[in-house]
Amino acid sequence: MRDLQKIDIDLFQQLTDEEFIEIRKSFQYTKYHKSEFLINENEEVEYIYFIFSGLVKLSYVTKDVKEHIVSFAYEGWWETDFKAFYKQTKATLTLQCLEDSEIYKISYKDYFHILEKYPLSNYFLDKSINGHIANQRRILSLLTLSPKDRYEQFIKLYPSLLNRISKSILSLYLGVSRETLSRLYNQHKK
Repeated sequence: MRDLQKIDIDLFQQLTDEEFIEIRKSFQYTKYHKSEFLINENEEVEYIYFIFSGLVKLSYVTKDVKEHIVSFAYEGWWETDFKAFYKQTKATLTLQCLEDSEIYKISYKDYFHILEKYPLSNYFLDKSINGHIANQRRILSLLTLSPKDRYEQFIKLYPSLLNRISKSILSLYLGVSRETLSRLYNQHKK
């Protein structure tokens, strides 16, 4: 198992050594393979996931089997179907590995136990607020920006992801056809 203390220094910096040792017991370390699902639609969502290494995508699939990518999460990010996790309902989203990934997960019960017992609420509130900000930026970009501007915004915000995801996956995320993305890619290279 990788050293949990190294996964997110902000999470543990305000804890004593004894508190860290106790919290460490709540996390489960798991390796997942590329294409493996962590969350499937219509299943209970028991965990919130910290991506230690690798890359995952959170998606929604319509009844006519059209996929919409909600977000990507990679090293240092937390991800789950948040509505299903917090409300303890069945998932409407799927979480799938785009690369082999090493992930720490914490159960619903353990998550709320450590929030009650240790001073971590501000850490998770900060992560949640940053997630809301990113989601609002994404929604606004889909509503107001041209495909070209969405592509350029993605490059600016997530340059390291360009080499890690396929053009097909990126086109789903940007809400453009694969052909449009190829055209944008070629224009950007000039």
